[in-house]
Amino acid sequence: MTHIGRRRFRVPDAPDADGLLFQYGTYAFDGPPTFTLDLTRQFEVTDGAGGHDHYVQVHCELRYDPAPALAALGSFDSWFFHGAGSDLDEWARGLTGRAAWSAIRGRKAAGIRVYQERV
Repeated sequence: MTHIGRRRFRVPDAPDADGLLFQYGTYAFDGPPTFTLDLTRQFEVTDGAGGHDHYVQVHCELRYDPAPALAALGSFDSWFFHGAGSDLDEWARGLTGRAAWSAIRGRKAAGIRVYQERV
């Protein structure tokens, strides 16, 4: 996660203008339930006057067939924002101990979805 998070982009000077989201859970947004691990990069987009217009999120989702061990993880999300005074490496280290990593180790993803959305 730190690799994709280290690259800095030209964004507005606001604490939440450049963010990273790590989240997982079992969801049925567009079909049968799947365990989804989602790595997201979010950028603020401003209007012509420099005010907030919207955010753009770029997602990389790893989807896994349902399994009791994955369902038992529940759901989790954690944000990091450049410019908010937090340390990227410290945030990433906190995520490496999550049980989701050992639960998906050795499992083949049923699908990978990369997409961009305006929020």
